[in-house]
Amino acid sequence: MSERLQPGDPAPAFTLPDADGNEVSLSDHKGRKVIVYFYPAALTPGCTKQACDFTDNLELLAGAGYDVIGISPDKPEKLAKFREAESLKVTLLADPEKKALEAYGAFGEKKNYGRTYMGVIRSTIVVDEEGKVERALYNVRATGHVAKIIKDLGI
Repeated sequence: MSERLQPGDPAPAFTLPDADGNEVSLSDHKGRKVIVYFYPAALTPGCTKQACDFTDNLELLAGAGYDVIGISPDKPEKLAKFREAESLKVTLLADPEKKALEAYGAFGEKKNYGRTYMGVIRSTIVVDEEGKVERALYNVRATGHVAKIIKDLGI
């Protein structure tokens, strides 16, 4: 089980393919704040709600200096379908090998209906301009989460 990040920790570097297969790195966003959110699966109700909420608030977040990146274990082709189906504007990255998910503590033991299994822990990490963790939120809810982040960040 991977360690959860704490404020002040250096944000783990990553380079992953986006929905079009282009490589995107955290370092591409140096000098900007980045909201990196991890979600279990594209084209599922909760993940769709969360991605749509981020898309609806993207201008507000960008205006406050934040870029938004969503990461899931899906393949780029599925992310492209997700983006098209929901008209998403957030950058979606594929992490089928779960390297970034594990590095950020967003993959681990979950409990659901009394059974325990390994899976994606819905998480949001806010990274500052210097590449350090500003906030690390784990086991977040898909609904209402984006509004809460905006409020907590004072945007």
